[in-house]
Amino acid sequence: MKNLLSLINERTVFFDGAMGTILQENGLLPGEKPEIWNITHPDVIRQIHESYIDAGCDIIKTNTFGASPVKFKDTEYDFASLTERGVEIARSCAEKAGRRVYVALSIGSLGKLIKPLGDLSFDEAVDNFRQIIRAGRKADFVLFETLSEAYEIKAALLAALEENILPYAVTAMLDDSGRLLSGGKAGVVYTLAESLGAFAVGLNCGVGPQKMLELVKPFVSETRLPVIVNSNAGMPREEGGKTVFDVNADEFSDGAKKLCEAGVSFVGGCCGTAPEYIEKTVAKLKDFTPVIRAVKEHTRIASQTDAINIDDMPLVIGERVNPTGKKALREAIKAGDMEYVLREALAQKDADILDINAGVPGIDEAKKLSEMVFAIQSVTTKAVQIDTGDTKAMENAIRICNGVPIINSVNGKKESMESVFPIVKKYGCPVVCLCLDENGIPDTVEGRLKIAENILNTAAEYGIKKSKLIFDALVMTISTGEYNAIITLDTLKELKKRLGVCTVLGVSNVSFGLPERSGINSAFYTMALQNGLDLGIINPLDCNMMAAYRSYLALCAKDRLGIKYIEAYSGEKVEKRTENTEYSLFEAIKQGLFEDSEKAAEKLLKSGVPCIDVIENHLVPALDEVGRGYESRTVFLPGLLMSAQAAKSAFTVIHRYMPVSETSKGKLIIATVEGDIHDIGKNIVKALLENYGFEVIDLGKDVKCEKVVEAAKENKVKLVCLSALMTTTVTNMEKTVALLKKELPDCKTLVGGAVLTPDYAKEIGANYYAKDAMESVRIATNFFTNQ
Repeated sequence: MKNLLSLINERTVFFDGAMGTILQENGLLPGEKPEIWNITHPDVIRQIHESYIDAGCDIIKTNTFGASPVKFKDTEYDFASLTERGVEIARSCAEKAGRRVYVALSIGSLGKLIKPLGDLSFDEAVDNFRQIIRAGRKADFVLFETLSEAYEIKAALLAALEENILPYAVTAMLDDSGRLLSGGKAGVVYTLAESLGAFAVGLNCGVGPQKMLELVKPFVSETRLPVIVNSNAGMPREEGGKTVFDVNADEFSDGAKKLCEAGVSFVGGCCGTAPEYIEKTVAKLKDFTPVIRAVKEHTRIASQTDAINIDDMPLVIGERVNPTGKKALREAIKAGDMEYVLREALAQKDADILDINAGVPGIDEAKKLSEMVFAIQSVTTKAVQIDTGDTKAMENAIRICNGVPIINSVNGKKESMESVFPIVKKYGCPVVCLCLDENGIPDTVEGRLKIAENILNTAAEYGIKKSKLIFDALVMTISTGEYNAIITLDTLKELKKRLGVCTVLGVSNVSFGLPERSGINSAFYTMALQNGLDLGIINPLDCNMMAAYRSYLALCAKDRLGIKYIEAYSGEKVEKRTENTEYSLFEAIKQGLFEDSEKAAEKLLKSGVPCIDVIENHLVPALDEVGRGYESRTVFLPGLLMSAQAAKSAFTVIHRYMPVSETSKGKLIIATVEGDIHDIGKNIVKALLENYGFEVIDLGKDVKCEKVVEAAKENKVKLVCLSALMTTTVTNMEKTVALLKKELPDCKTLVGGAVLTPDYAKEIGANYYAKDAMESVRIATNFFTNQ
């Protein structure tokens, strides 16, 4: 890897292009798995590799993209044998090249969503990726590509980190709006890559180089890692019975040059490209001098949807999911009342980050903290701070966290640094550093700074950068020392001035033992912000604290034109929320709370509200509002699916009160077409349709067209929904549509999938095209309403 990374300082480094679409031209049957050709047609695979090498590429990707334990479960071929053979073929071609050519072990999505969105556990996902890496260990490096879900990206990178046998890079697939399937922005991808040790990060598939130029902007401006872009030859369409792409080799190479001019270090091709595309790209970039990107190193964390630069502006850490001083929360954690915990988390809508602490005597903290992190991230997309002194609990929770959290905390004690810094180094998470050591908390500014400097120097010995350290000057109550607040504020100021580090404070500690605590807390908070506080751990339900925060941002020009201040206070009066209140059915479904949804539905039904009214006036409106949020990109896939599951919980209760004749809005079939074993999109659509009251007959994945027609006849359905994710399987979708039209002229077809467009759907004869799950619901609703 050292030679490869040195090479990008001298010139652009070139990946090869597509494999699957070229195999189609060589006789790959619709739906046939390309990886099988490593064994059945090795000469064809070898010829494709050699043609790309002849075109001038530096890196060839193995024909192993889909070779995973999930996709090859219960099949004739073993994924490990296919992977090993794929690497062997690529390696033999590279060694015959007469120059240095690298072999990248291509690993794609496992083909299943990870819990809570799917049924694959996070640890199972990590283990699956580890098995693939072991099988392909003779490659030069691992390239995770076309990943489209943040949690799967973390699982993949963690597998490579823990397997520790090959360097690794990751490229994701974003939609037109620049987001992952689960709603994550580009920043989530490169933050995970930076934190978990990837040597490069970028994008592939989905769109052509012109659109990639827009999508790659945050990568080249925000991450210090080298950036990879492997574009499609545009979008596919049907022409004369064949799948073709709309960007030719000249257009592609022009676009690739623009990508490099923007700061991309590695370029190559994905679907629809061929050796000609790479050859022209190499020629056009022959004399190109690489762009040197000057990128600031940020203290950065990530939720499952957003990356947050802590050093950009002050942020709020919500303290409500910390049982210290909160009897009701402590009892809820002990009793396993997770709904109470979730309500406390959801109430903190004004917090940027949620502190999560399970420090209650008499429980298994390592288990409970992970459960709380997992549950909270199932209903909210906020970033988290893992708050514990138990290193086992700390590591378990970091591992299960969807994103890159803050760790709280380490201190200047030798044993603390020895136990926490290895975790910080492994997971790349920023850590809160307390200015105390074996002698306690110094009562002088200089004493606290000395401890901070020792922590800083010791961290460097572990290879931990200053950007990963957030220093806590420590807040002592003024009821026990009149100068305590001044010492903290002066320490805060000097940490910024002398060490140039990020800072955090548990603000409310200043008022312990005093009456009217909110007033003194908010005054101290303002003073701390003026002295360089980056992260305030506060109660975001305290109106005084949030007013102090918003006022500071507006007065210090950190809230441009006071827009956020105006948004907060120009409407209805802001009320202080102090209790963990009950949710209505509408709110419980919106928030994705299963138990609360069941209780609210039961309460309505017992009060005499008819079943149909509960559905039409409470359940469906909640789903509709979440759906509108999903379409406008204010709600993302995790929220959409959790709301759907909450609605399902409520509907289970409603079903007990409902006559059978009222239980279905219509019956339809859903299937992933023959040859395509990706059922992620299908399962999302199925979940939503079911929770809107449709009866869904799920035929599964890799379904032959004859089976679809047979099921449609047997069940007398009038609407069939078909899904395809791979360009190599859309021809089977066309076959299925054609056979349905022939055998059942009155049956309509609804199609969707990442490789489809409205025009393509029309060309293959489908009646309806849905760009996402919510549009599928709308089409089905209209269809059955008009029957």
